[in-house]
Amino acid sequence: MPWCVGADLNAQRVSNEIRIERHKPVPMRDGTILYADVYMPAKPGKYPTIISRTPYGQQRDGSHEIMTKFARAGYAVVFQDVRGRYESDGKWEPFRDEAKDGFDTIEWAAKQPFSNGKVATQGGSYLGHNQWQAASQAPPHLVAAFPSLASTNIYANWLTMGGAFRLSFNYGWGVVRMPNRIMLPQYWHTADFTPEELKYENILMHLPLKDGDLKSANSPVQHYRDWIRHESYDEYWKAISDEERFDKVKVPTYSSGGWFDIFVMGTINGYVGMRNKGGTPESRKEARLIIGPWGHGPSKSFGGVDFTDAAYISQTDMELRFFDYHLKGIKNGLEKEKPVKLFYMGANQWREEDDWPIPGTKFTPYYLSADGPANSVRGAGVLSQLKPAGAGTDTYRYDPQSPVPTTGGNNCCGTPTSSGPRDQRPLEQREDVLVYTSDFLEKPIAIAGPVKMKLHAATDGPDTDWMIKLVDVHPNGFAMPISEGILRAKFREGLDKMKLLTPDQVYEYEIELTGTANVFKPGHRIRVDITSSNFPQFDRNPNTGEPLGSSTKTRVARQTIHHGGPRASQIILPVVRDLND
Repeated sequence: MPWCVGADLNAQRVSNEIRIERHKPVPMRDGTILYADVYMPAKPGKYPTIISRTPYGQQRDGSHEIMTKFARAGYAVVFQDVRGRYESDGKWEPFRDEAKDGFDTIEWAAKQPFSNGKVATQGGSYLGHNQWQAASQAPPHLVAAFPSLASTNIYANWLTMGGAFRLSFNYGWGVVRMPNRIMLPQYWHTADFTPEELKYENILMHLPLKDGDLKSANSPVQHYRDWIRHESYDEYWKAISDEERFDKVKVPTYSSGGWFDIFVMGTINGYVGMRNKGGTPESRKEARLIIGPWGHGPSKSFGGVDFTDAAYISQTDMELRFFDYHLKGIKNGLEKEKPVKLFYMGANQWREEDDWPIPGTKFTPYYLSADGPANSVRGAGVLSQLKPAGAGTDTYRYDPQSPVPTTGGNNCCGTPTSSGPRDQRPLEQREDVLVYTSDFLEKPIAIAGPVKMKLHAATDGPDTDWMIKLVDVHPNGFAMPISEGILRAKFREGLDKMKLLTPDQVYEYEIELTGTANVFKPGHRIRVDITSSNFPQFDRNPNTGEPLGSSTKTRVARQTIHHGGPRASQIILPVVRDLND
């Protein structure tokens, strides 16, 4: 494709010799010393500089190859351990120091003999988040940023989704993998040697959540406990939210992510935030977005689905092209391309777009209805563009002691749940999953953009969860999830507003699902699955209304979904022009 790096350019890059300066001290404003390795071309000189800051260790597998590639392309690369991790001094507290430490590192690097004063940032996941943090401080020498697979609001698109706690990720990352101390070997968990009660899937069933760290780390993990204690989007989270400070970011940014990545909502919000609120005309104009059919990094197949060779794009090649344009002034055609590049699943094609949402999108409601119980795929649930005149209801029983197991979706990073477009048919056999399916399609329907569910529902307790999945049903029955969303009911008025329910009262909930791009092909069907759990990706709502992490018991909830008539529950799909147009 025209926006991929050519083979000749790659061949030129790998011929350059490099040198590495190890363990370079980088002083922070409070006197703490962080340490970095610096990769650079062997020939002495001043080079445009790339900074990557990691909590995972400079010697992590694969990192050396990436930094070497940048150096061979004519860049000096500062690869640094963040505060309190590996070789760097200070106390590790996730997220809290990345803004000021990132600023200090950028300004330090710009003044070094190896730098020409033009600095960009690079990296994915946590490394992408801390790029946003640093950029929000407007460092004078920062020229561009390429945050990949990155959250832009740690509360809204890392810690939770719709207020529901991402248990397997937060526990797996925050307690097991990234505690504020080194765990003793006897508390590591492997399938072959761990006692049954200490296996990961059983630890996650522990109540109350607030002391679950003792089950694995054998001592309190303070940041995990702080996350649970701050269960709403309060000042604790707003202080580190990039989405509160897009107007402070003054440089071009390129947001990269995957449709099945846990941080895809942050990827999209990063682009939209900069396009609309960036701190300079250039930063707004030069904001870019690319999303492929990936999980936590580019691939050609994911979750058991082969999206063809067209799906894979080299992350470092994308980054180098962006850096060449902005740091070296190379006219490589980037300026001629549209700002948004999306991979359309189903058709397995890339297409460039003018913006997100795509101009001309028809946000089209598909209504729920049923002429009998919609429980499971055996039920009578229907999805249609025709608004049903008659009112109806469907009910199911949500028991937190028997939650719907996580199968596919937007998971991440070695958690014990499967991720990606996994077949939903095993879940759709359950009576606590409502299934609404369209007729077989006669013509293709292409969607790309944000997806929203308007759900009229009631529960017989003070709180519960509503879990929604949008599914592409193939002719052979394979039920491929392409978008998902969850809402903890007490956050129905906003993530910073907790308000318990009146039992059995019907509320209208707006549930944001992950953005997507998909072509429903002829012979396929469109499906919506509704339930109240997705465990262990999300914690089990105990239906008691108690503060997050404090419940020691659960209660069974009776859930009622209303559809048709004045309470027309519907999913709103972003329908766009056919890919052949």
